[in-house]
Amino acid sequence: MDVNSAGILFPGQGAQGVGMGRWLCETYTIANETFAEAGEVLGYDLADLCQNGPLEKLDATEFCQPALFTVGVAAARVLAAEHPERVQRISACAGLSLGEYTAVCFAGGLEFADGLKLVQRRGQAMQSASDAVRSGMASVIGMELEKLQALCDEVRQDDEVLRPANLLCPGNIAVSGHLTAIERLQPAAVEAGAMKVVPLSVAGAFHTSLMAPAVESLQQALAEIPLCDTRIPVYSNVDAAPHQSADEIRDLLSRQVTQPVMWEASIRRMIADGVEGFLEAGTGRVLRGTLKRIQRKIPTDGFGDQ
Repeated sequence: MDVNSAGILFPGQGAQGVGMGRWLCETYTIANETFAEAGEVLGYDLADLCQNGPLEKLDATEFCQPALFTVGVAAARVLAAEHPERVQRISACAGLSLGEYTAVCFAGGLEFADGLKLVQRRGQAMQSASDAVRSGMASVIGMELEKLQALCDEVRQDDEVLRPANLLCPGNIAVSGHLTAIERLQPAAVEAGAMKVVPLSVAGAFHTSLMAPAVESLQQALAEIPLCDTRIPVYSNVDAAPHQSADEIRDLLSRQVTQPVMWEASIRRMIADGVEGFLEAGTGRVLRGTLKRIQRKIPTDGFGDQ
């Protein structure tokens, strides 16, 4: 990807799969070292979990978040060591939900071990909040935001939560809330013109008020972990704006779990600010798929899975 100014993107939950990180570890010593360091911090063999599963355990939020964070950091470390010219052209970064922590680490705001402890705490807190209520997320394909919001308001009953939560790209918006409400939304959305509704492999209603019980624990963890100003801007999921101040980033990360992910707006802001192409680092191709729906001609590449 031959551009002067690139953005690097890191995926969030939903991108995980058994085998992730295997190619990196088989090919690069620094990736193996990254996973070994992660195992020491976490107290279990993360490399084995990522490469061999079982998927049920890898999908669990408390394991999935450290796993995706580590794969993303491993990919970034390999890039810096093997392709420094590509890293030098990166002027901005962002990550989808959990991926925003990987972006902050890449930008120099977090040390890897500190970031790993932080996302472990985040995953445990979000898993606990998810276990308290039957909730989840689903991608609605082929429906505009305004129409989807109205449909959520229509099918939601009593004290249920149901809202657009991941504003990914035109025609792909994830809703989040009580499973009973999502179950009613599925046929209603298709009847209203959506192409399909796809349940997501997440534990609960992320980026809604149902995650409020996780906020206190996360705020405490953020207060305990050292953060510093970043060397390049990190575009926040909360406001789609660039941030480099450690205090601002700490506040935004604590708010992120209950606020919608403004992914499309973040990408459009990055492009408006001069980013000419994007590199997705870590595992999967989800983010490159959203990029093509946001700006079809923007150059994209990936690194981490082969």
